[in-house]
Amino acid sequence: MNKKLIILAVAGALASPLIAVAADAAPTPEHSFAYNVGVASNYLFRGISQTHGNPAIQGGVDYTHSSGLYAGVWASNITWVNQYHDSGSLEMDFYGGFKNAINDDWNYDIGMIRYQYPNSGHSTAGDPVYSQLANPNTTEVYGAIGWKWLTVKYSQAISENFIGWVPNNATTNLPNKGSRGSNYLELNAAYDLGDGWGISGHVGHQKVHGVNNWGAPSFASDADYTDWNIGVIKDVGFGVVGLLYSDTDVSGSCSTGRSQTFTNSNPYCWGKNMNSTTGGQNNFRNEAKGQLVLSFKKTF
Repeated sequence: MNKKLIILAVAGALASPLIAVAADAAPTPEHSFAYNVGVASNYLFRGISQTHGNPAIQGGVDYTHSSGLYAGVWASNITWVNQYHDSGSLEMDFYGGFKNAINDDWNYDIGMIRYQYPNSGHSTAGDPVYSQLANPNTTEVYGAIGWKWLTVKYSQAISENFIGWVPNNATTNLPNKGSRGSNYLELNAAYDLGDGWGISGHVGHQKVHGVNNWGAPSFASDADYTDWNIGVIKDVGFGVVGLLYSDTDVSGSCSTGRSQTFTNSNPYCWGKNMNSTTGGQNNFRNEAKGQLVLSFKKTF
């Protein structure tokens, strides 16, 4: 769930820790395209690993009109959908919006993004925890306002569910109202140090609407959490190298296999065969723990 709405954006909003670096002013063409490819040692979305701590190959294309309208598509390999469904190892993001400057110091951005996971769907029902993944395809609307090197952004899910979260799936007497309305509020900072160097900082809070203890108070911890990160980038001429440290306040134990159904389990503890009701779960990992990410990105 990558934020790619500028070519080199704030580390907290991107899968790879890259931030904007000032470029020489040039006339703005009416239509422009930018392409990007990159690799990262780990793909993080709002502080949560999407690749089980493993590397990711990523790339996308952006279109910009001189009026401020923009659109784009971006893709990355992932693992978490496959861990639930035994299929689906790709994320594709489609987005568009309008951004412009108010004056020399202030700017704004409004738009919509669709997180699409090909070959994914609802998990098998009947298991109190592992069936909690709904169709992960998610649509968000967002708005941001920026001042110099600071940006405040708010995103809200308008699809039935947010990234597969569902309050309950025939496991309690609670009505299944989906997780529409889940939202994320973030503050990002990106500062150009000169000579190709830049630093970034980020803090955000994810609210998963309607999901408290995975819809059943005896099963797991609350899915809401706060994440933060700090990063540094260096433009080396043929691309941009980034280093980022990210962490969250997610708590709870991360045990292997079905012991995750116990009270106070970590809702972001994932592993192989998560949706299996016949055992075989293994290689569980706390995807929300403190993580260091090294990345390289080339834009052309």
